[in-house]
Amino acid sequence: MKEIWVEISPKTSDSEKLAIINLAKENCDFILKESRLENLSGNENIVLLSSLDENKIKRLKNENKKIALKIAIRGKDDENIAADAAGLFIDYLVITCLDWCVIPLENLIAKTRGKSKILAEVQNYKDAKLVLEALELGTDGVLLKTSSSEELKKTIDLVKKKNSILKLLPAKIVVVKQIGTGARVCVDTCDLMVKGEGMLVGCQASGFFHVEAEVTENPYVQARPFRVNAGSLSMYTFGSLDKTRYLSDLKAGEEVLIVEKNGRVRTVDVGRVKIELRPLILIEANVDGKRIKTILQNAETIRLITENDSIPVTDLKIDDEVLVYLTKGGGRHFGIAVDEETVIEK
Repeated sequence: MKEIWVEISPKTSDSEKLAIINLAKENCDFILKESRLENLSGNENIVLLSSLDENKIKRLKNENKKIALKIAIRGKDDENIAADAAGLFIDYLVITCLDWCVIPLENLIAKTRGKSKILAEVQNYKDAKLVLEALELGTDGVLLKTSSSEELKKTIDLVKKKNSILKLLPAKIVVVKQIGTGARVCVDTCDLMVKGEGMLVGCQASGFFHVEAEVTENPYVQARPFRVNAGSLSMYTFGSLDKTRYLSDLKAGEEVLIVEKNGRVRTVDVGRVKIELRPLILIEANVDGKRIKTILQNAETIRLITENDSIPVTDLKIDDEVLVYLTKGGGRHFGIAVDEETVIEK
């Protein structure tokens, strides 16, 4: 589990300071106060060192203390000092990168894995996302130095969302109808997907079908495991756990939500979006007394995920079951749920 530590910037307003502390108590592991680490879970605190003192480290280890070493990296010598500290079984290396960031962190992740946990000091959510993905494995967490409760909330969401699971339900197909030619959207991502992964796509913001990525081999075209042929450009999908997007609005560099058949979610970046005119098919299904719809390209490579496998839309029959996701009732304003708003979607 990745960790979130927080340090409140000195110029933070009293109201923001209170908001940060309240958020931290609920979601973070440690708060840094005047060069001292306070454990927010109430357990034993960690001794924070600002220099590599081998005698002091040995003494603290003999006392069964946990140790964090805060070290600034500006060049290879500092990187070597941090690697040496990991050899002394320092529990945490809290790294501040003064010039380059990604390469020093990747080097330290490779050198210290299994010896010390690495936390990178960051100033905002975007920097946190970068270091948490360095060398694929990422740092073991971040120390967010901030004066903004909103930046802390986004950083918390970044870490916690990796463990989010959506409840997918089996829905019974009631309509399969060819509807002619229209603009459909292929979403090419910057990642690879596997069987059982795909995007949630639907006509209504309250109900989504689970469309599988193009991961299935066939005799006619190569698999495209980076792609979801996601449907008509007016369909909804999820850009994040709390916001829907029209497929037509997506573009390179933005994020979309990828969902496994067990409901586990992750966020990937869009590499490009390709819109072309293709034959379309309308699919309707009943679930929990509700009818939901989606419009997809009518071709053998587009597959809906089922409880046991996936099925091409061209093979769908009445009473087949596919996996879907339902949201709470209410409307949406620019993709954000407004539960109290009355909305009718047909």
